[in-house]
Amino acid sequence: MSSFASRLLPSRNRGPDTAAMLSAMPVPVVLLDAENRFRFVNHAAEQFLGMSAASLGQQRLQDILPSDNPLFLLIDQVRRSEATVSDHDLTLESARLHKTGITVQGSPLPEEPNAVLLILQDASAARALDRQLAFRGAARSVTGMAAILAHEVKNPLSGIRGAAQLLETSVGPDDRELTDLIRDEADRIRALVDRMEAFGEKPIVRTSVNIHRVLEHVRKLAQTGFAEHVRFAEQYDPSLPPVWGNRDQLVQVILNLVKNASEAATHANNSRPDITLITGFQHGMRIAMPGTSQRLDLPLFVTVRDNGPGIPEDIMPHLFEPFVTSKSSGSGLGLALVAKIVGDHGGLIEVDSRPGRTEFRLHLPVVTEKDADL
Repeated sequence: MSSFASRLLPSRNRGPDTAAMLSAMPVPVVLLDAENRFRFVNHAAEQFLGMSAASLGQQRLQDILPSDNPLFLLIDQVRRSEATVSDHDLTLESARLHKTGITVQGSPLPEEPNAVLLILQDASAARALDRQLAFRGAARSVTGMAAILAHEVKNPLSGIRGAAQLLETSVGPDDRELTDLIRDEADRIRALVDRMEAFGEKPIVRTSVNIHRVLEHVRKLAQTGFAEHVRFAEQYDPSLPPVWGNRDQLVQVILNLVKNASEAATHANNSRPDITLITGFQHGMRIAMPGTSQRLDLPLFVTVRDNGPGIPEDIMPHLFEPFVTSKSSGSGLGLALVAKIVGDHGGLIEVDSRPGRTEFRLHLPVVTEKDADL
C-alpha cells in the first residue's frame, strides 16, 4: 500500500488492513470527507476517473463534477439518513469525465462524521454483452441467408452479367450505357453476397498476436488510402501481453472501425479530423462464456476514438445489427461483422458516443500458459 493510501485511511480509524482490502477491490471505491475532499481512491477508481490518486488527493468532488450532478444528492441523503443509499443509471459528465449507466452505493462511516464511502459500478459493460449476444443471434440469421444467397443468386448473376457483355457488342453507344449499368449492378450485388458470406460459422485459427503491430498495419493502410487527410494519434501501453486471436480477422475488425471513424471525422463541419488509437490493460474485466459456466478474462483493451459528430441516438441501440446504417450508401453489414468476429474471439465491444467524440472499445483475451501449449 502506498504512503498516500496510508495517509488517506489512517490506521487509528480502521486498521491497516482496510485500505489494502479496498485497494484490491476490482470496482472503483472512493472515500470523501465532510467537505467532499478525496480521502482515498483505489486503483480501479483511478482508472474510472482518469486521474491519479495523488492528483485526486488535492481536489474535491465538485472540482471534477458540476454541483447539480445527482451524485451530490445521493451523498447528502447518506449524510442525512446515516444509512446506505443506492442509485442506478447515473450519468457522471463533465469536461474531463463521461460515464453513463453508473450504479452508485454510498455508505456512512460512523467513526468519521459526514464521511461517505462510494462504490461505483459501470453497468454499461453488462448491457453491452447482452446486446452483443443478441447481435450474434442476428448475425447467425444473416449466415443462413448468406448461404442461400450464395447458392441461389451467384449463378443467375453470372448469367445476367454475361448476357450484358454479349449485348454490349451489338448495341449502339446510347444503349451501351444500359449494359454498363446492368454489369455494375450485378457486380454490386455479388460483392454484397460475398460480404454476407463472411458471416459463416467457421472456427477461427488463433495464435499469439501483437496488437500494436496490427494497429500500425491498419494505420498505414488508412493513411495511404481513405484517411490520408486525417491526423492520427497513438496512446499505446508498450507493456501489453499478446492477444490470443486471429491476426487477419483482428486487422479486419480494426480496419472497419478506423474506416468508420475516418468517415465520421471528415464530415463537412470538421476542419481538423482526428483519430486516436489507444491500448491498455484493465484488471478485473471478465465475462461469462455463452452456454457454459466458464468465465473469460478480457484485460486488454483497444480503443478507436474520433472527433466526428457522434452516432444518432435512434441508431445506437441497434448499431451492430445487420443492415442498420446511417450512411446513404452503406450496407449496414460492417459493424455486424465486427461484433461477430469479436464475439468469436470471446471478446466484447462497447461504444460511447456524443457530439465531437465517439469511442469504440474492444476487450480482448490475452495469451495464457494453456494457450501457449497448444
